[in-house]
Amino acid sequence: MPSRGTTLAVAILASFVAFLDGSVVNVALPAIADELGGQVRTQQWVLDAYLLALGALILLTGSLADTFGRIRVLRVGLGLFGLASIACAVAPTAGLLIAARVAQGVGAALLVPSSLALITAAFPTATRGRAIGTWTAWTSTAFVVGPLLGGVLVDLVGWRSVFAVNVIPIAVTVALLGRSRDRARVVGAPRIDVLGAVLVAVGLAAAAFGLIEQQESGWASPVVLVSLASGAIALTAFLAWERRAPEPLLPLTLFRIGDFRNGNLATAAIYGGVSLGLLVVVLFLQEVAGYPATLAGLATLPIALTSLLLARSIGALAGRLGSRVFVAVGCTISAGGFLLMLTARPPVDFAWQLLPGLLVYGVGLATTVAPLTTAVLASVPSDRAGVASAVNNAVARIAGLVAIAFLSTVVGPEIDTVGFHRALVVTACLFVCGALVAGFGLGGRTVGTASIPAAAAANCNDRAVPAGVGAGRPSAAGESA
Repeated sequence: MPSRGTTLAVAILASFVAFLDGSVVNVALPAIADELGGQVRTQQWVLDAYLLALGALILLTGSLADTFGRIRVLRVGLGLFGLASIACAVAPTAGLLIAARVAQGVGAALLVPSSLALITAAFPTATRGRAIGTWTAWTSTAFVVGPLLGGVLVDLVGWRSVFAVNVIPIAVTVALLGRSRDRARVVGAPRIDVLGAVLVAVGLAAAAFGLIEQQESGWASPVVLVSLASGAIALTAFLAWERRAPEPLLPLTLFRIGDFRNGNLATAAIYGGVSLGLLVVVLFLQEVAGYPATLAGLATLPIALTSLLLARSIGALAGRLGSRVFVAVGCTISAGGFLLMLTARPPVDFAWQLLPGLLVYGVGLATTVAPLTTAVLASVPSDRAGVASAVNNAVARIAGLVAIAFLSTVVGPEIDTVGFHRALVVTACLFVCGALVAGFGLGGRTVGTASIPAAAAANCNDRAVPAGVGAGRPSAAGESA
């Protein structure tokens, strides 16, 4: 094992590259579609191919690290992510780019949980919360600099550089790891639920394919119908298998807990809105308003800064006062922010038509994320918090996958003002759904954060949104995670 300082640096760099990729790609989508063709359909698959691999494998990563060793899994993740990034950068066709994005998603699924596991193993309880807080602080900067960096790279170098730049931090991380090895194989490591992973991957892939392809082929197309039916069958089989699997990928018993079940329902609605809303804003700015990628990326900065400034204090308040009101009010504010942007139309005046709504949305998102994480993780026993955070993280990713798969249904084959307005309304409706689920489904009790393990709270930050930093104060010592 490397020293604690080196371990922390490795964990930060390995996670940073995955977080950066999640926040940097959106601004490159118009340039990708211009060169490779396919317009909205290509843009959907570039995002969903990545989210598909993450959503299907994120629950499996912890078992892989326990079985094969944290450093070994991390090294495989780094190598796969790096090679896939190079493949993305040189892809001559949309199909090859999408295939490389799947591989990139697999690599990313191995990176973040393994990074947190490294910190948990290297640092004693007394300093672990502070180390994870440092990890969170540094990796959260990816959500701030990602869109702006992506815009600059697209405008000055080209969209391929957005993927090629990943090689630099990966090379540094591999160098820091050196010849490090895991100290010992984990005794009594859980069995890997391979069948569960296959079923959920097939189900999500088939469903996503049907949803995206229906824009071109229509809902009555045999290809679309067979894809959707296959997805439904595979996902139903997945749930049936998880009920009797010896080591289930998705512990269904957790969903008997009201706050956990309803918190994840709210998560699905909220992160569906987050993924759809931010994507259409960036696409509208480039494809309708004519903004260069740099300015489109800069436009998301108010959301990230607002979230970074407010999320920690709001998370602490929610821990003392209860999460229900914060989540419900935050979702309502977020919905209002997107509805404010309905005034946007050519010629677009960003300062008056979009910025107020983005700022309102940033406040709403900051009010929502940390209390929602607190409600979900505090609802389960502390020894189940790691599994609970992985499930909540997967729910958020799958919600984003489904929302993006519906993009062409909402906006049509390409982004225009009418389609943008429809997407804003749909996004606002998703946040309203989140508010209703939270308001009527979450308990009103005050929940403490001291019992939530720092690594579990930090794992819920692994989402492609700028508000990921605000998981409250999960350590007993009061150290921020």
